[in-house]
Amino acid sequence: MRLDYNYIKDVFEKKGYVFFDRNLPFNVNVFGVRCAIDTNFFDDLICIAYRNKDLQEIVEIYQATTDPGEYWLGNPMNTKGTAILKEGQYRGAYKISKHRGKYDALCQRLGKVEVFRDNNRDTKHDLDPEDLDRGMFGINIHKSNPYIKYVNRYSAGCQVFRLDSQFNRFMSIVKKSALIYGNSFTYTLINKKDTE
Repeated sequence: MRLDYNYIKDVFEKKGYVFFDRNLPFNVNVFGVRCAIDTNFFDDLICIAYRNKDLQEIVEIYQATTDPGEYWLGNPMNTKGTAILKEGQYRGAYKISKHRGKYDALCQRLGKVEVFRDNNRDTKHDLDPEDLDRGMFGINIHKSNPYIKYVNRYSAGCQVFRLDSQFNRFMSIVKKSALIYGNSFTYTLINKKDTE
């Protein structure tokens, strides 16, 4: 898997996605990499590509899940089924806000996202194009509990960090960006195959 700055920039451009740069500091690109599906582990990645204050190209990589946990697959909170975020780019859909009113996270408050609805209550993540749903679903980017191994209840479709320390580092970069460019963020979800 290749996740260096220019390679990811090329991946975005080939897919027709916007990659924020313009040789400016903290003009961040927040993206997820779906590495595995049909698991209950934090076996995906959330990453951030940006230039630091010295304009050096940086990619930070964090352990995460981009898929809902087994608990919510078996117990959908939406009558249409559990949300599984579709790979794609969601321009300006996110802002820093309180996740469930508790702590700062990147929250889906500014635009719609597209999800697959899995409603058969098994442990397989079903990505059926006939079950696509688009809207404001609160597919946030937040943290879990550092003492747990399995996703379970920590994602009902959200993009979720495994470790507090990595989430806190991520949020510190995002907040620097918001001070410069405003509180609006794009999230892009790609597949591991895109990085090979």
